[in-house]
Amino acid sequence: MKLALFGKSIRKENYPYLLQLIDKLEEYECELMAYRPYLEDLRRNDDFNYDLTPFSSHDDLKGNADMVLSIGGDGTLLDTVSLVRDSGIPVLGINLGKLGFLSSISRDEIIPAVEKVIKGDYTLDQRTLLHLTAKEGLFGNFSYALNDLTVTRRDSTALVVIHVHVDGVFLNSYWADGLIIATPTGSTAYSLSSGGPIVSPGSENFVITPLAPHNLTVRPIVISDKSEIRIHVEGRDKKYLVSLDSKTDVIKPGDELHIRSADFKFNLVKIEHKDFYTTIRDKLKWGLDVRN
Repeated sequence: MKLALFGKSIRKENYPYLLQLIDKLEEYECELMAYRPYLEDLRRNDDFNYDLTPFSSHDDLKGNADMVLSIGGDGTLLDTVSLVRDSGIPVLGINLGKLGFLSSISRDEIIPAVEKVIKGDYTLDQRTLLHLTAKEGLFGNFSYALNDLTVTRRDSTALVVIHVHVDGVFLNSYWADGLIIATPTGSTAYSLSSGGPIVSPGSENFVITPLAPHNLTVRPIVISDKSEIRIHVEGRDKKYLVSLDSKTDVIKPGDELHIRSADFKFNLVKIEHKDFYTTIRDKLKWGLDVRN
């Protein structure tokens, strides 16, 4: 099996878990690749004596990896989107961070999870991505997000006015600090902390969540992901921020943003007993209710 390891940083306390992971994969005679900057960090350790092939981009992965192991937290896993793109390469999230909604495999579950992967004992959870179409050059040649798109003010405390149309029909002008367009995957991220609902994967929806709206009757709304959302911004400032997951760029008043669902899916590896509802019970502590 050809596996690619992707990570961004290595904490001293997590290094032994990485060695256990690589030892187990070599025991199964897997062909291993590793993201070049991450591999360089690993090689700074005197006891790292493994022969891994470096990779740097989507082109290096396509056709050369059966699966990507994302090692870190949810932010690390989000960064794999621009690596796998439309290749269909599955991604397994190993959580060495804090909460870990997407990277659901904990430190103590790494070896059992790897054994299941090698045996083919897993399923693929296909997650919707959103696709942004905007002015030339915005976000380079890959303007997709697994979690959300966010528009916010940049240099002042003045409210931003965000005009939103859905399928060509006017929805609302949001007077607010900003606006989030979230996928079901992103509904448990920034949108949730801003008062948005939790939407289960596969529900084929987008969530539009305002950030600190000036009109208190304005609330999040759930729409079909078959719809196209059109946004344009106005206000006192000359520049505003737009983000796709962890990537950020700048737009000007009057620039239009068109958002729709991508024509391909992100394949998240799901191990037995790691379903969505179990994850939200564990991560949001719903199971701590004494009546359960």
